[in-house]
Amino acid sequence: MLQTQTQPNITIIYEDDHLLIIDKPAGVLSQEDHTGDADVLSLCKQYLSRSANNTPYLGLVHRLDRPVSGLMLLAKNRSAADSLSQQIRDRTLQKTYWTITSGSPPQNGVLTHHLSKDRDTNIVEVVQAGQRKAKEAILSFAKLEQNDELNLLSVHLQTGRPHQIRVQLAHEGYPIWGDYKYGKDQPDGRKMALRAVELVFNHPKTNQEIRFELAPPSQHPWTQFAIAHK
Repeated sequence: MLQTQTQPNITIIYEDDHLLIIDKPAGVLSQEDHTGDADVLSLCKQYLSRSANNTPYLGLVHRLDRPVSGLMLLAKNRSAADSLSQQIRDRTLQKTYWTITSGSPPQNGVLTHHLSKDRDTNIVEVVQAGQRKAKEAILSFAKLEQNDELNLLSVHLQTGRPHQIRVQLAHEGYPIWGDYKYGKDQPDGRKMALRAVELVFNHPKTNQEIRFELAPPSQHPWTQFAIAHK
């Protein structure tokens, strides 16, 4: 499979003249920040620049939190970026995640909260509706499988708020395995069990609906669930 040949290396799921879809590694930033650590946007620009005569355009259509892995969509021109951003605003671009949680979630549910982000601490919390800077966050989930005290959930986002899945599930008592910020786990080096596994959207040039799916990694705790490794 094609890779960026960067450090760290990133697997390319799909590429054409308009789109670049990657499998973002856990622990890599989506976009450059104050840390100076490696980020997806810079690494993918580095990859594209090898076959370009000038600095390539690359638009960040959406972000994944640093600990989150999986499908990430980038635009290779402004027209594609505008089209995909509009689909996100219209909520026609569909993103599905798989995650492993503790607690006792029901078989399915819809969660609606209002979230507020503290930019100084980079922590998001659930607040009352109407509070200054509070933004509505909606997701739905279905429990695919249960194994001992862990649950494999499929999560579909209706809104795209920072840390949304992590905060909403933790608030309901279903913290994500390995989420040191919002869960109960103590830091021990494990990778957070949250992965973007499906993207559905209309191609910005052809307007045809396309779908990309990605399997979970073959590592603990994903290997505890039969459905994740059919």
